[in-house]
Amino acid sequence: MRCALALALFLACAATGAHAGAWTEPEGSGQVILSSTYSVAGTSYDADSRAKSPAVFQKLWSAIWAEYGWNDNLTLIFSPEYAWARTREPNGMIVRARDFAWGGGARYRIADSFGTLSVQVSAKTAGAFDMSVSMDGQSGKQAEIRLLYGTNFSLFDRDGFADFEAGERWVAGARPNETPIDITLGLRVFKDDTLLLQSFNVIAGGDARPPYSYYRSHKVELSWVSDLGHGVSVQSGTYFCPAGQNALDELGAQIAVWVRF
Repeated sequence: MRCALALALFLACAATGAHAGAWTEPEGSGQVILSSTYSVAGTSYDADSRAKSPAVFQKLWSAIWAEYGWNDNLTLIFSPEYAWARTREPNGMIVRARDFAWGGGARYRIADSFGTLSVQVSAKTAGAFDMSVSMDGQSGKQAEIRLLYGTNFSLFDRDGFADFEAGERWVAGARPNETPIDITLGLRVFKDDTLLLQSFNVIAGGDARPPYSYYRSHKVELSWVSDLGHGVSVQSGTYFCPAGQNALDELGAQIAVWVRF
C-alpha cells in the first residue's frame, strides 16, 4: 500500500527546478520565494512512454526557497518543503501521505564575462515522496551538484534572459540516481511583468532497486511574474507533462510570492 503512494508522489515531485538560476546574490542581499503547487493526474506514462495507464492522484506541494549573498560570488541557500498527496491503490483503497523535508546548499559564481557560469551544490533529507524507503531516516536522502549558465538578451526591444542547468543527483536507498536538466526563458513583456517558459526534466539512472524502476519525467510550465514594488513580486502559472516514462501525466498550477531584501 505504502509503495504505490511513495512511487506516485516521488515521480510527481521529481522534476522541480531551482528558482534563481545561475546568478548569485550581491553581498548582504537575498530573496525569499514562497511557493505552492497543486496538481492532479488521471493517467500515467507506461514503460513504452504511452499515457494510457489509469491513475488517481492529487498533490499539494509547498516550499520556501531562501537565498543570501555571503559575498558577490557565493550565495547560500535554504529550502524546506512540505508535501501532501492522495492516490488510489490497485485494490481501490484511497491512501494519503504527508511529510516534510529540509534542504540547503550554496551556489558559487565561476565566471561572468560571457554570461554567468556557476556551480551549485545542495543536499536534502528524505521527504514524503521517499516514505517507502526512508523509514530508517537515512534512505532517500540526496545530494546534488549542477552546472548553471545564465545570459541576458533582447527580443523585439524587450529584455529577456535564459538559464540552462544540468547536474547529477545522488540518492540513498532504493531510488536510482538522477540527472536533472532545467531550462528557463524569460521575457519582460511589460515594465512590471515578465513571461516565463520553463522546462523541468529528470532522467533516472540504471541503479534502481524495487519498488523503483527506470523513469523519466518532463514538465513544461508557463507562468507570469508581476512586480508589485518594494521588492515584492507574484508568480502564477500552470504546467503539464508532454512526455514521460513510468511517470505521472500530471497537470498542475502554481502560485509564488517573491520577496527581495
